[in-house]
Amino acid sequence: MDLQKFLVGMFAASFMVAIWADMETGSVWTALGWAMLAMVILQVGYFGLVVGLVYRRASKGAEASPVSAAVNDLNPTGSV
Repeated sequence: MDLQKFLVGMFAASFMVAIWADMETGSVWTALGWAMLAMVILQVGYFGLVVGLVYRRASKGAEASPVSAAVNDLNPTGSV
Protein backbone atom coordinates (compact mmCIF):
# COMPACT_ATOMS: atom_id res chain seq x y z
CA MET A 1 0.00 0.00 0.00
CA ASP A 2 1.21 3.44 -0.91
CA LEU A 3 1.76 5.97 1.88
CA GLN A 4 -0.27 8.54 -0.05
CA LYS A 5 -3.25 6.18 -0.35
CA PHE A 6 -2.97 5.28 3.32
CA LEU A 7 -2.98 8.93 4.41
CA VAL A 8 -6.00 9.75 2.24
CA GLY A 9 -7.85 6.73 3.60
CA MET A 10 -6.86 7.50 7.18
CA PHE A 11 -8.06 11.09 6.99
CA ALA A 12 -11.27 10.06 5.22
CA ALA A 13 -12.01 7.41 7.85
CA SER A 14 -11.23 9.74 10.75
CA PHE A 15 -13.37 12.46 9.17
CA MET A 16 -16.29 10.02 8.97
CA VAL A 17 -15.71 8.99 12.59
CA ALA A 18 -15.68 12.66 13.61
CA ILE A 19 -18.96 13.35 11.80
CA TRP A 20 -20.56 10.25 13.32
CA ALA A 21 -19.35 11.13 16.84
CA ASP A 22 -20.55 14.71 16.46
CA MET A 23 -24.00 13.55 15.36
CA GLU A 24 -24.20 11.06 18.24
CA THR A 25 -22.85 13.22 21.06
CA GLY A 26 -23.34 16.77 19.85
CA SER A 27 -19.90 17.69 21.11
CA VAL A 28 -17.16 18.86 18.78
CA TRP A 29 -14.48 17.99 21.35
CA THR A 30 -15.73 14.44 21.72
CA ALA A 31 -15.82 14.13 17.94
CA LEU A 32 -12.25 15.39 17.74
CA GLY A 33 -11.17 12.91 20.40
CA TRP A 34 -12.79 9.99 18.58
CA ALA A 35 -11.20 11.08 15.30
CA MET A 36 -7.77 11.26 16.93
CA LEU A 37 -8.31 7.82 18.47
CA ALA A 38 -9.26 6.44 15.05
CA MET A 39 -6.08 7.91 13.57
CA VAL A 40 -3.94 6.34 16.27
CA ILE A 41 -5.58 2.94 15.83
CA LEU A 42 -5.13 3.09 12.06
CA GLN A 43 -1.49 4.14 12.41
CA VAL A 44 -0.75 1.30 14.85
CA GLY A 45 -2.42 -1.15 12.46
CA TYR A 46 -0.43 0.15 9.51
CA PHE A 47 2.81 -0.14 11.50
CA GLY A 48 1.89 -3.71 12.47
CA LEU A 49 1.21 -4.55 8.84
CA VAL A 50 4.59 -3.21 7.73
CA VAL A 51 6.41 -5.06 10.52
CA GLY A 52 4.59 -8.26 9.56
CA LEU A 53 5.52 -7.88 5.90
CA VAL A 54 9.18 -7.25 6.76
CA TYR A 55 9.24 -10.21 9.16
CA ARG A 56 7.64 -12.51 6.58
CA ARG A 57 10.13 -11.47 3.90
CA ALA A 58 13.05 -11.97 6.30
CA SER A 59 11.86 -15.43 7.33
CA LYS A 60 11.42 -16.49 3.68
CA GLY A 61 14.96 -15.32 2.93
CA ALA A 62 16.33 -17.33 5.85
CA GLU A 63 14.64 -20.53 4.62
CA ALA A 64 16.45 -20.53 1.28
CA SER A 65 19.97 -21.18 2.47
CA PRO A 66 22.63 -20.22 -0.08
CA VAL A 67 25.12 -22.49 1.73
CA SER A 68 23.24 -25.65 0.77
CA ALA A 69 23.15 -24.51 -2.87
CA ALA A 70 26.91 -23.96 -2.81
CA VAL A 71 27.49 -27.44 -1.35
CA ASN A 72 25.39 -28.98 -4.13
CA ASP A 73 27.51 -27.14 -6.70
CA LEU A 74 30.68 -28.61 -5.22
CA ASN A 75 29.29 -32.18 -5.11
CA PRO A 76 27.29 -32.65 -8.32
CA THR A 77 25.09 -35.68 -8.69
CA GLY A 78 24.26 -37.32 -11.99
CA SER A 79 26.29 -37.64 -15.16
CA VAL A 80 29.32 -35.40 -15.49
